[in-house]
This record gives sequence, C-alpha cells and structure tokens, in this order.
Amino acid sequence: MFDLYRRARETPDPAVAWEEWRSVRDELFASHAQSPIPPDARAGFVGLPYFDYDPAARALADVAATPERHYDIATSGDGSYGFTRFGLASFALRGEMLTLELYWLDGYGGGLFVPFRDATSGGSTYGAGRYLLDTVKGSDLGLRDGRLVLDFNFAYNPSCAYDPRWVCPLAPPPNRLGVAVEAGERAPRRIRAGRTAGGRRS
Repeated sequence: MFDLYRRARETPDPAVAWEEWRSVRDELFASHAQSPIPPDARAGFVGLPYFDYDPAARALADVAATPERHYDIATSGDGSYGFTRFGLASFALRGEMLTLELYWLDGYGGGLFVPFRDATSGGSTYGAGRYLLDTVKGSDLGLRDGRLVLDFNFAYNPSCAYDPRWVCPLAPPPNRLGVAVEAGERAPRRIRAGRTAGGRRS
C-alpha cells in the first residue's frame, strides 16, 4: 500500500491514480492473505463498489495546530483505541467550508488518522464511516502547495465493513460531516460463498 500511495502522489492526473488504486485494491481484496473478505467468500468477489470519479471531491486543506486532546475512540468491537487530536483541517468541498479533526494514533506505530462520516453513511456508504488517511498503513496523499490533500474519491471502508472479526476505530462526532460526500467507496456488497448480491459495480 505504501508504494501504491507513493505512485498516486507522483501521478500528475488524480483520476489516473484513482483508477490504479481501485484496480490494485480489487486484486488485494480478491487474493491477499490479509484480505478482509473471508476466504470462503472470495470466489464470489467481483470488485469493490465505488461512486464515479469526481474531480470536485478533491480538496486541499489548510491545517492549523490545536491544543492536544486525547480521545478513546469507539471501535466496531467492545473496546476503544486511543488517539490524540493535534490539528484541524479546513477545506472547501463543492462550495461549502468544512473541517475535520486530525488524529495521531497512540498505539501501533503512530501516524495521522482521518476517519469521517457524512450524510451518505448508513445509506449508499458504510454506516460506521470511512477513512481518508491512515499513514501508519500507507494511506497518505501528501501535500500540494503546502496544504493537505483530502481526495474523497480515495475514501475507503474499514476492514470491519466486510468481516466483523476485524476491529476498527469509528469516526468520532467531530468528524461527522453534515453534507453528502458521494465519492469514494460505497457500502459493501453482501458477499456469499460463490456469489455476490446487492448492487452493481459502478
């Protein structure tokens, strides 16, 4: 994933980078040993569902430092993960000014983590929210002109969206956007061994 996002950062055309990102993710979900798709369901996997690429869903955010604040962010399991808010990203999306908090993961190897929910959550997208950036796992679109790249076309579901055996941190209340972000990965298709059901590949 680190190399995939490096190529995305270096590719001049974000739409071309997104197409490769989609293709590689489909390959990994279909065959990688750590795929969140259960092994007995991979024969029915036909690819992850996405909204069409939308250039207007790519934003450059101004980042401002904030007083550090510790959160125990709820997870899809019984426990929580520790995060520290250290900044605020402010950006325009389709003419509306929005903000997202930036978190540092206290466990694992640290790293910038940006989860979010929006008005599509629980409808056309996964109800618990999606991730934009998770640098400890390589999900990082870098900077442009000194501002943080937030490309919602690259928004993706946490692994627990596909298999409840995975435990994933969820988007806390400050990162719940009131707008509909119709970009990035859609709600997962229901997967059964040998076949898939629900929706068409976009």
